[in-house]
Amino acid sequence: MTMTKFEAHFHQMMLNIYHKAADECNYRPSYFLQMVTMQGGLDAAKYLLASDEYASGLTKLWNFGRLDLSMEALIIKREWRQMFTEKEIDIAKKRLKQLGYEG
Repeated sequence: MTMTKFEAHFHQMMLNIYHKAADECNYRPSYFLQMVTMQGGLDAAKYLLASDEYASGLTKLWNFGRLDLSMEALIIKREWRQMFTEKEIDIAKKRLKQLGYEG
C-alpha cells in the first residue's frame, strides 16, 4: 500500500481517533482499527461512507456524546475535503446532522 504524504497523515489521524476513543471513552472499535490498518485510512473511510447504514461505531460515539471522534467529523474538516468527493462529504455531513452534531 503506497500512500502519498498527505494520505499517510490522514491515515495517522484515523488511527488517532481510534486511540482517543479508547483513552477518553474506553471504547475500542476493533473492526474500525482492523480496516484502517489493513486498507489504509483513506480507503477505510471511503468504504464506510459507501454504506447505506451508519457504522455501529458512529452510534456508539453518539451514545458517548463524542461524535467529534468519528471518521465523519474528521473528513468534513477543510484540510481533508480534497481527498473526498462532494457526495462523500455530503454523506458524512448528513449522518452527523441526523445525530445532532454541530461540529
